[in-house]
Parts: sequence; C-alpha cells; structure tokens
Amino acid sequence: MKAFLKAHRKLHIWLLADLCLLAAFWLCRGRRAWMNALAEHVTTPLRRAVGRLCYRVDFSVAELLCVLLVAAAVGYLVWSVIAVARARGRRRHRTYSAALGALCAGVTVYVGFCFLWGVDYYTDSFQERSGIYAQPVAQEDLLAVTEYFADRLAESADRVERDENGLFAVPREEILAYSVHAYDEVERQFPFLTFDDLGVKPVRFSRVMSALDFTGVYCPYTGESNVNVDSPACLLAATAAHELAHQRSVSSEQECNFLAILAATTCGNDVYAYSGWLLGYIYLGNALYKADPEAYAALRDTLPETVRTDLRDNSAYWAQFQDTAAQKVSNTVYENFLKSYGEERGLQSYGTVVDMLVVYYQDQV
Repeated sequence: MKAFLKAHRKLHIWLLADLCLLAAFWLCRGRRAWMNALAEHVTTPLRRAVGRLCYRVDFSVAELLCVLLVAAAVGYLVWSVIAVARARGRRRHRTYSAALGALCAGVTVYVGFCFLWGVDYYTDSFQERSGIYAQPVAQEDLLAVTEYFADRLAESADRVERDENGLFAVPREEILAYSVHAYDEVERQFPFLTFDDLGVKPVRFSRVMSALDFTGVYCPYTGESNVNVDSPACLLAATAAHELAHQRSVSSEQECNFLAILAATTCGNDVYAYSGWLLGYIYLGNALYKADPEAYAALRDTLPETVRTDLRDNSAYWAQFQDTAAQKVSNTVYENFLKSYGEERGLQSYGTVVDMLVVYYQDQV
C-alpha cells in the first residue's frame, strides 16, 4: 500500500490541494464581506485583465479552448487505453493513474470556475445594490406592463431593417459592433455597473450552442462574452446585452435578463430597442398567458404583423431542437448548476425577471 501511494504521490498531492481549495470556498461562501472583498480585489480584476488580452484577437478564445479541451480529452482517453493495454502486470496501477489524472484535471477546472465566477454568486446582488427588488406581481399590473411593452414593441417594429417578407434583417455584424455602447445609459443610472466594454464575440459553432439551448455564454476563464449567431437575429442585441451584464459581475440570470432589456431599450439604438422590447414582451407575455390566456390572446392580436413574423420565426427555429437528447441533458446540467449556486428555482429562476420588470416599469405605464 505504501508503495502504491508513493507511486502516485504527485497526483494525490494535486487532488488534495484541489480539495482544500474547494473546502475553503465552500466554508467562506456564506461570509458576504469576504466574498465581496475577494471579488473586488482579486477575481474581478483578474478576469478583466485576462479578458483584455483575449480581446486582442477577433475570434473567441473560449471557443478555441473548448475545442482544444475536447481534443485533449479524446487524446487522453486514447493514450490511457493504449497505456493500460501495454502495462500488462501493472494495469491496475496504470488504470488508477489515468483515472486519477482525469479526476485531478476536472476538479482543477472546477476549482478555477468557483474562484473566477462562483464567488460572484455570493456577493451583493444587483437587486441589493440598485434597490430594485423582485416582488409579487398583481395580475392587473402584469397586464398593464405587458401592454406597455407591446405598445413600445409596435412603435419600434418599423424602425429596423426588414426583408421582403417583413422579417427582421439587420446584419449581425452591425448588431455586434454596437454592443460596446449598449450600457451607456444604464451606467449613468447605475454607476456601479461602469465597465469599459470590449464587445461580444460570435461563436463559430453556434449551431452546437442552439442544440444545447444556449443563446450566449460568458466565459470567466477568458473574460469574454460570446453569442450564438445562428439563432434569429431579432433577439441578438438583447442577448449581447445580457452577456455584457455578466461582464459587470452580475451572476444572476434573471438580473442579467432585466439589465439586458433595460440597456437595450435605453441605449438610443433602434435595433437594440426593438430587441429589448421584444425580449421583455416574450417574458411578460408568457407570464400573462399563464395568468390570463384570453387577455394574452387579445393583446397578441394587436401586435403588427412584422412582430408576429419575428415571433413565429424565433419559435420555429427553436422548435427544431425541442426535446432532443442534447437539449435535455444540457438543461438538466445547467439547472443543477444554477441550484448549486443558490438559484433555488433552477431554470425557472428566469421567470423572476417578470417581477423585476413590473416593479420597474409599472410607474411608467
């Protein structure tokens, strides 16, 4: 036994170091002041410094790392199988070494994620810093705010470029290029969100993202905001604004959705405004449909045909991935991830954005 442990001493030390770091994270995550200090002075500056380096290239470094990670995993698996096959009398040792090496690498990646991004789930939230809290919503307020969004959506529908069928046709490159200005107005309203935006990056394997039910992703390892450019472009601006909210250390998905809508509709760009009103209407409309299907149907019928065309196109696109094995696995994994960091409602936590929207906009109705 002693010889066995000595033979794998380095791997055991590696794993022990990872477990110690994880234990430290789990023990400290309940101390808000410590998490705030760690995020402010260590993890956020580190992510942003790495991000500035990664934004020196046009392609997504995060996507490249994912490809390399898959290739490395496959290569390691093949190498391990060959090594075990050749080991003969030492196959148990070789198998244990290969499995332990894979475990150490995986745990190290997870430890890095915990400290680079997981910390932000235990810092002061946007709601706490802004004073805009999600609260129970009265049905009449939900209807009023949904009508408000429907009116703004109708007003902005004709201000964006469309094709011969009336479908949203603004070039994606144009949308991504403007993303650096998306938070100009929001930063004036909430100075603590000030950040020197470097924009968002398109993902080449966007079709894979769609299959996994993702429209965008922020990578804490590279400090990049990445977006799906295969899905319908009518919501791309709002998606870009969502990922840029993560750049500002906002970890909560529902808060990022709220900020995406607020930023897109106030930045002064017609394309972003349309996308923001559309995203807000979708969330509010879905909630209204559950509360009062008849009121929802009546309101939906008042929308311009161009808006309904965009909604149908978006629904048709995502329908092709509905209930696929890849989507189910992806949603299950992501839901468990959200719950592990305090998002108790899992994917349903996205519905909280409705409460925030109603609280914020009910005085403007």
